[in-house]
Amino acid sequence: MKTSIKTLTNIVLICAMSAAAFTSTASVQDKLKAAMASDVRSASDLARDDNRKPLETLTFFGIKDDMSVVELVPGGGWYTRLLVPLLNEKGNYYGAIGATRIENNLAEAPGFERMNVIAKDAQIALEEGGTGFYTLEASSLGVNDVDMVLTFRNYHNFNDAGRATMNKLAFDALKSGGIYGVIDHTARHMEPATNSNRRRMDPVQAIKEIQDAGFVLVDYSDLHYREDDELRFEVGAKTVTGNSDRWTLKFMKP
Repeated sequence: MKTSIKTLTNIVLICAMSAAAFTSTASVQDKLKAAMASDVRSASDLARDDNRKPLETLTFFGIKDDMSVVELVPGGGWYTRLLVPLLNEKGNYYGAIGATRIENNLAEAPGFERMNVIAKDAQIALEEGGTGFYTLEASSLGVNDVDMVLTFRNYHNFNDAGRATMNKLAFDALKSGGIYGVIDHTARHMEPATNSNRRRMDPVQAIKEIQDAGFVLVDYSDLHYREDDELRFEVGAKTVTGNSDRWTLKFMKP
């Protein structure tokens, strides 16, 4: 059977596209590996690599080095130290909400000159009543049409209204087709609130809340599944810390 020129052309195009995608992925992984070995990371940062699996995690979310990426609540900047070097040449990094520490500690570090801290007017405060949860007040992140919004182990910190605000901020900042990646410590489904599960989050509830904000769940990963975390103890407990079960969810803005 003869193969038409059109068919051969299509095959060549598919092969070329596959090769380009492979090259792009390899480039991203090389840059991430270089960032992981950077002097800007401390010994304690390095010690968490095996547990947090940043290379596999960011690859799962589909990150590329030419993206515009927002990291919500970057804290001390563990992921910031990896994301900024990856995005520094072709993309853009934005740290938003609770970003004071990365602004103070990393803005002057070599290679971090293009790091952006945004939504500085966002207000975070402990909820009244001693619940241990935070409120969040912000109307916008100040950016739009970004490719990806990420937040790592922060979703559980906010009360119901605060989580709804976070999800809306992410939705409004993303372009159509943009990715919202969320990781958090696992709580049992519909388990009543206790001091032991305060820093955990029911993944089913999280999915419902994030879908209610307009997102579509497109994938999940068991990268951070820990069979021996019985979901009974607070994540800082000696038998759990560094080995908590975490859900990893990937959403898309339609």
